[in-house]
Amino acid sequence: MSTRSAIGIKHGDRIKAIYCHYDGYVGHVGLCIDTYYQDSIKVNKLISMGDMSCIGADIGEKHDFSQRSEYLPDGIAQQCTFYDRDREEEDATFVSFGSEADFVEHYEASGCEYFYLYDHGVWYVLDSSNEFNPLHEAVAKETA
Repeated sequence: MSTRSAIGIKHGDRIKAIYCHYDGYVGHVGLCIDTYYQDSIKVNKLISMGDMSCIGADIGEKHDFSQRSEYLPDGIAQQCTFYDRDREEEDATFVSFGSEADFVEHYEASGCEYFYLYDHGVWYVLDSSNEFNPLHEAVAKETA
């Protein structure tokens, strides 16, 4: 069973976000974005690629969707696998929201359990606490 998550970036009063199917928990997707996606340009590029099967340290290149990526020593795939780029699903684009509540509500309906939001250079995570908290703190607890 997969642990689904949503990853978004805040631009003013709007949030652009995507769905991530696998390993959405803090110790994987959270660790990956906290480690490899600290630059707003890279975060925007990630979101622009649309919904993904799994996240990787790099956005990477087009590849066969069923091809497994090689993994880094920290357990993170070397590159992302996207539904549009790698499986040619044209409707797997990002979604735009007017509030954090709309962002969460939309992806909860898709079974997401974790919600990651990049806002002014800082990552936040919403999980069972029902509040967005600094991701870096959650990752430190999870990997301690």
